[in-house]
Amino acid sequence: MASKIFLNLAVKDLKKSLDFFTTLGFSFNPQFTDASATCMIIGENIFAMLVTEQRFKDFTKKEICNAHKYTEVLIAIDVDSREKVDEMVKIAVGAGGSIYMELQDHGWMYGHSFADLDGHQWEIMYMDENAIPK
Repeated sequence: MASKIFLNLAVKDLKKSLDFFTTLGFSFNPQFTDASATCMIIGENIFAMLVTEQRFKDFTKKEICNAHKYTEVLIAIDVDSREKVDEMVKIAVGAGGSIYMELQDHGWMYGHSFADLDGHQWEIMYMDENAIPK
């Protein structure tokens, strides 16, 4: 089993992405940050490497996906309340992101989605596992 997860996401403007995600309350590991990439801390062992497109090209033989036009990945994050879901999406939109999917309320699962500055889809959800229908 893996001990850590690192998502690698291509970004057009690292500074703007850093500002966007800082506004959302994320922090960054300075040990893995330079002019071409930064390590965003999502959870205890979950990280997103935000990598400039130029540097990202060093890691793949394929074209970089235009996430505004195509879906490359869905990133889902579980938070601790419905209010936190609403708050994060509101902050993301205020910081230049956009609503991606409308709010979904399934009773035990509550979620909403936004697209970041580069079009990556972030699903923010709250799950009450004790309320899952049996």
